[in-house]
Amino acid sequence: MKKFELHSEFTPKGDQVRAIDALSESMTAGNPHQVLMGVTGSGKTFTMANVIACIQRPVLVISHNKTLAAQLYQEFRRFFPRNAVGYFVSYYDYYQPEAYIPASNTYIAKEATINDEIDRMRLCATNSLFQRRDVIIVASVSCIYGIGAPETYYSMSYRLAVGQAVSRKKIAESLVGMQYERQEDDFKRGTFRLRGNIIDIFPSYEDLAYRIELGDTGVAAISSIDSLLGRTVETFDEIIIHPRTFFSTPRDVLNASVGGIEKELAERIDFFRQQGKAVEAERLEERTLYDLEMLREFGYCPGIENYSLYLSQRRPGEPPYTLLDYFPRDFLTIIDESHVTVPQVGGMYHGDRSRKLTLVEHGFRLP
Repeated sequence: MKKFELHSEFTPKGDQVRAIDALSESMTAGNPHQVLMGVTGSGKTFTMANVIACIQRPVLVISHNKTLAAQLYQEFRRFFPRNAVGYFVSYYDYYQPEAYIPASNTYIAKEATINDEIDRMRLCATNSLFQRRDVIIVASVSCIYGIGAPETYYSMSYRLAVGQAVSRKKIAESLVGMQYERQEDDFKRGTFRLRGNIIDIFPSYEDLAYRIELGDTGVAAISSIDSLLGRTVETFDEIIIHPRTFFSTPRDVLNASVGGIEKELAERIDFFRQQGKAVEAERLEERTLYDLEMLREFGYCPGIENYSLYLSQRRPGEPPYTLLDYFPRDFLTIIDESHVTVPQVGGMYHGDRSRKLTLVEHGFRLP
């Protein structure tokens, strides 16, 4: 198992030495909360890098905005070049959440433009937690939002090994089940293509694609390739393909989820009709039935996160799965600029909840 290796031309000086020792000893003793205070430029990030190297635990670093998160990400990459340093921030270049303004009877549909590179980095960051412990993930406050159950996500991952007896059809079916899309011309992240006995897969979390060559009895060779030029970069004996999105769901769970959503829909329609709210009842029925048809046919629908309670098999009142659930139990959380970040976490949660309650009350979403 790899360990954190701190690389720096500098060594701790002055109060940094005492702070590193005190923080490390306190964490080892099991103290759950500590504060490191220092003026700008006093080397707090370097101090925490030394603490990470000392305690050897997976780390989540939370920042209150993308710019600061990007700066921290670059700094930790320089300190730990041989370890896994990930970046997990909102992948929207533009985001207008779904909302309803009762005073003016205005419905605002969700609009979003996704940054594919940031999406790749988010998936890459979480995938590293399944494979190793020497992981640092620098995140914005978006790490508190639901992304699907880690157990479900990992259980859908698909292992391929040289010599494995598997057919071309079986591999293609497994990829479609993980929401990969077959594309023969526009080969990009999250797609695959079939050319005779060769299957090219471009994972949504990688810069390179994988080429699977099939023989008479199964997998003959596995390699990574340049997706544009097709040149072989490296060969492998075994690889694991993870799902395209965090909300990929096995078919049996999906079918059970649809049944649960239908039951709640019927109860909610009855509630609205008893209240004399025919418009809300009809609106909710039309929108939800459309989403259910999409889920049955494609395993996905716009706004799928609104049904995460069922898709992640939770009970009402249980918190959603977030990035925090992908970490092992002994991970360390570092909150940068905590006087700003901690209040922002609360503000983001309460603002999001208020918006969604309004949608529920007026028949746009199920409770």
